Amino acid sequence: MPIPRLPVPDSVLNMFRDQEEEVTDDSTKHGGRVRNFPHERGNWATYVYLPCEIQEELLELRELLVSHARRYAVSLTAMEEFHISLSQSVVLRYHWINPLVQSLKERVASFYRFFCTASQVKVYTNQHRTRTFVGLEVSCGHSQLLELVLEVDKVMEEFDLPTFYKNPSFHISLAWCVGDLTDKLEGQCLQELQEIVDGFEDSAFLLRFQWDQIRCKSGNKFFSFPLR
Repeated sequence: MPIPRLPVPDSVLNMFRDQEEEVTDDSTKHGGRVRNFPHERGNWATYVYLPCEIQEELLELRELLVSHARRYAVSLTAMEEFHISLSQSVVLRYHWINPLVQSLKERVASFYRFFCTASQVKVYTNQHRTRTFVGLEVSCGHSQLLELVLEVDKVMEEFDLPTFYKNPSFHISLAWCVGDLTDKLEGQCLQELQEIVDGFEDSAFLLRFQWDQIRCKSGNKFFSFPLR
């Protein structure tokens, strides 16, 4: 007669819950976005970035651009937060998170705070062209960003992970939509969006950003590295 299995206590089941990022791939729950790589238990989507402080005036500018894009039959979704990417989104195993974070902390420890200007409207797509973005390209501060990416790339190489794009166009994404809609957004529409930015009150001051920390997001975990 087989011995009946006893139920596993909740205390034991919960011991390892922190090691798994709870993610579902139902695209209807996140605006139709398509995951660039399939989710697997124990895999944590990870990326490194510079967080941008949200100012009321920047939100107003974003809404003007989103509203104007509708004239060209493009329905953009406003970004909820702003940042500049310093890495691609990569897949980490849970036990790699702390070693990677520690390596990243050591690599960027000597960097000072700096300013950059992002005032050029540009249209981007993700690598698989499943999403289109309207962003502000960095025109001043590019060299400091490249130096940071060089150090982040070294960390990625330590873990045999993809490095950042060659000749990157650093930018702050303001809005996005599903699919590749570059044909509709570029040309006359892009020119008019740029005119809105150029004519926005105090745009020269508004679009000058100071960076005082680097962040790494891995699954639902956030790590911050202050700049000197």
